[in-house]
Amino acid sequence: MKDLIKKALSSSNKISKNSLIEQIIPIEGGCIHKAWCVHFQNGRKIFAKSNHIDNINMFKFERECLLALKRFANESYICIPKPLDLISFQNISIFCLEWMDLEKSQQNLLGKGLALLHKSSTEENNTNFGWEEEGFIGSNNQIKGWDNDWGKFFVNYRLRPQLRQAERWGLKVEDYEDVLIYLSSYLNSHYPSVSLVHGDLWSGNCASNENSLGILYDPASYWGDREVDISMTKLFGGFNKEFYEGYEEIWPLEDFSKDRDDIYNLYHILNHANIFGGHYKDTSLKILKDLKSRQ
Repeated sequence: MKDLIKKALSSSNKISKNSLIEQIIPIEGGCIHKAWCVHFQNGRKIFAKSNHIDNINMFKFERECLLALKRFANESYICIPKPLDLISFQNISIFCLEWMDLEKSQQNLLGKGLALLHKSSTEENNTNFGWEEEGFIGSNNQIKGWDNDWGKFFVNYRLRPQLRQAERWGLKVEDYEDVLIYLSSYLNSHYPSVSLVHGDLWSGNCASNENSLGILYDPASYWGDREVDISMTKLFGGFNKEFYEGYEEIWPLEDFSKDRDDIYNLYHILNHANIFGGHYKDTSLKILKDLKSRQ
């Protein structure tokens, strides 16, 4: 596999024009793509992800998300890896990005940087929620589309597609139509601004660098309510008090609701249930039952 990766990278003028590849080292941790640290003879290194050529659209979506996030990121607080090239070679696709050393230390600048990204992106005056292209959330599809009504967008383009997939393991969408109607109205009750969101912000998709600046990567972005990112930080843990204090210092979450946490995280829990099964199915059903009782 390394030989094929080397040949593919060597075919790219953007990657190999200034120096020859010295070594390619596999990186553990990814569950969808294979990851590599590529060292060049001039001392430079880059990060590369590879997959079958059939999955190149996953890399295309990630590239667009990173470029969008980078556009609004204040690099005094937060860094977004720069896409370098997307290579198709024989039966593989390779996505190359600038190398960043990752640490899991200080999170205050990460919180501030995320708030500044959310806030500056609202100045785009985008009146619609959504995304132009078909995307991915993990290995699953994330549906494209637009709506100027946030509640309708989140229900129809995020929850409903996951609920339809969940019918494969026994969930019946018609049992929760009343919940979806309720959520369409409820989610508009705090009049969310249209912000660019990371979209998959658990602790495995962010870090800090040696200067304590925040780093965001592996996004599943769209234009949405900024609270979806904050809610997901609480789903699996890994974010400390510094992170939330930093965020609140820049853009306070004045009417943040724990109720919306559960609703926004239902999207990710359903996605996990549809991909992995297991206890995520039970958790999905419990949240849906709780939402049904709120009406």
